[in-house]
Amino acid sequence: MSTLRVSALATTAASALLFGCTSDGQAPSALASGTPTAAVEAAPAVATPTMVDNFMLADTNYMGHELYRMTDAKAIVIVTSMNGCPIVRNLGPQLKALQAKYGPQGVKFFMLDSALQDNRDSVAKEAAEFGYDIPILMDVNQLVGEQLGVTRTAEFFVIDPKTWKIAYRGPLDDKLDYGSQKGAADHPWASNAIEAVLEGKPAVAATKLSPGCLVDFPNRGKGAQLTYVKDVAPILDKHCVACHSEGGIGPFAMSSYEMVKGFSPMIREVIRTDRMPPWNIDSHVGKWADDKSLTKDEIQTIVHWVDHGAPRGEGADPLAAEHHVAQEWPLGKPDLILKIPTYTIPASGVVDYQHPAIANPLKEGRWIKASTFKVDQRQAVHHFLTGYMTEMPADGQGTEDKWGSSVGGYAVGSESTMWPSNVGTYLPAGGAIGVQAHYTPFGKEVTDHSELGLYFYKEGEKPGLVMRSSVIVDNSIVIPAGEARHEETAYINVPKDMLLYSAFPHAHYRGYASDMWIEYPDGTKKMLLAMPRYDFNWQREYTFAQPLKVPAGSKLIAHYWYDNSKQNPANPDPKKEIRWGLQSWDEMLYTAIRYRWVDETSTHLVEYDKLMDQTRLLGMWDDNMDGKIEQAEFKGDFGDKLRPYFAMMDQDKSGGVENSELMAALKVMRERSRSAQAQKPPAPAKPTSSGGGGR
Repeated sequence: MSTLRVSALATTAASALLFGCTSDGQAPSALASGTPTAAVEAAPAVATPTMVDNFMLADTNYMGHELYRMTDAKAIVIVTSMNGCPIVRNLGPQLKALQAKYGPQGVKFFMLDSALQDNRDSVAKEAAEFGYDIPILMDVNQLVGEQLGVTRTAEFFVIDPKTWKIAYRGPLDDKLDYGSQKGAADHPWASNAIEAVLEGKPAVAATKLSPGCLVDFPNRGKGAQLTYVKDVAPILDKHCVACHSEGGIGPFAMSSYEMVKGFSPMIREVIRTDRMPPWNIDSHVGKWADDKSLTKDEIQTIVHWVDHGAPRGEGADPLAAEHHVAQEWPLGKPDLILKIPTYTIPASGVVDYQHPAIANPLKEGRWIKASTFKVDQRQAVHHFLTGYMTEMPADGQGTEDKWGSSVGGYAVGSESTMWPSNVGTYLPAGGAIGVQAHYTPFGKEVTDHSELGLYFYKEGEKPGLVMRSSVIVDNSIVIPAGEARHEETAYINVPKDMLLYSAFPHAHYRGYASDMWIEYPDGTKKMLLAMPRYDFNWQREYTFAQPLKVPAGSKLIAHYWYDNSKQNPANPDPKKEIRWGLQSWDEMLYTAIRYRWVDETSTHLVEYDKLMDQTRLLGMWDDNMDGKIEQAEFKGDFGDKLRPYFAMMDQDKSGGVENSELMAALKVMRERSRSAQAQKPPAPAKPTSSGGGGR
């Protein structure tokens, strides 16, 4: 054996011992005790479950992965990992080889990091250093590692997506053995297991444990002492009962132990898949006001309690002690209640956006500090948007082209809008409130009687600062048929110093994930919001704990990912290319933001929004964010019309249309359109009947 080979083996063995494992994965104490190696290796320290339960975990790029959504995979391979483990580091080339061989055959590969000491940044750094190029799932709550029975790194789990059964658990192969390292493996167990699943055959069990480093699961097996009365009910009361009460938005009321225990398997599932609580952003990015996510301890307590049979415990039932009924107006009785004109939603079919207008009864202008919607038909109402209009339209239609400031909005799962202290939106006297109402039939004809409640500062009280709202929007999106992770990007340029208060990501049925970044004038970027899994059924505004400073010259950037594949259970038709559209089976890229201009006060209003709007089209089409629009970036219906004129618009022949060139081209198009309309002959008068003989 060469000196180099001996040195490598010594380094591996020494590093493994440092991390609590030998080169074959056995704890040094077990081997030193004289226990026969075969007895130690006979079975994993924690039993392997027959099946793996559903879960959703985000990877180091904040992209969510839900196990049971991977029905298109031919097999799923999960490899346990941990930063600093030499055994895992040495696996890099073999993992790449496995992925290169079986990835094209439909096998999906993941690494699973359940280590308490690791975080996304450190894991991503080590992955880049050692060349791991498969998603690393961050099991921060350790629920997935616990359920799989993980004890060490470098454990391979081969899963059959047809049954969700674990076909194989064990090491990659037998190449790495105690005290030596063979030149080639005699038993490529993991590879053989993948082949067996692909062929529909049983996998052969390994005869050795993983040679990896020990992973600490300090709360594994501690759920036996947990009870509903002492441990679980207080968490539910704090986080869940407000929605899960009589008349609340939750589908059932958490009114007693019996109700909670009956739903306990579902409670466990929605926590493991991160569907509940409905707080879909990753709380590791940014600091948030009214953060509704559960802590790691709370999550583990509930899941461990269910795993151990959901025992009641001694004492009075905390949730039954008080009859919880949802408040009619969660913010208290509004100062002004506006009735949205009733609308009857048919049982089926397509309902176009409705644009009712509500007369403003105020005789004097007031400053708004909060608004909330009381939605009558939650299953039918997709959203409400609003805007102030200086007068009631003659036709009663409050279309968006007449709107000024927003007075609040609603989307599924979000009812109220709160303005910060000393910040408001002015609602003048008279005029009207325009409403954009999106209704969706759900199989039963219903009539909606929703209302809008407004809360004002006291009469004569004037906040010092002005809240504004805008959107990062892209109506040029084109999502190819069948594509599972299609990405689209849009941004807005910020012309003056801004304080950003909140963001509200919005997409439709195919929305999968979203994030938001700031690019500072010097080119540095920072992630402001990460949403690993977008949930159409629970949409809300996310408010920063402290407003974020956005310097003039910055960009606010939104990325969206869409799942137009058949694995998306909400996808109406994976065979269709999807573009921007108003209905839920179309798509949107729409991140609403609330902000204020730093040098604006209620006595000194500014027009900076108009400056921001001047580059909005550039931010829609400029997907590579180089400051100009290439010919291929002219997408969507409007882009299709402009693309043939690319050479004419690119006046400096730089290969891209800059914003000034785009604005000049649009100006010419508008002028030509007005001229054509002016030259168009008047339509002939309709014939009139006379003497009662016409028809």
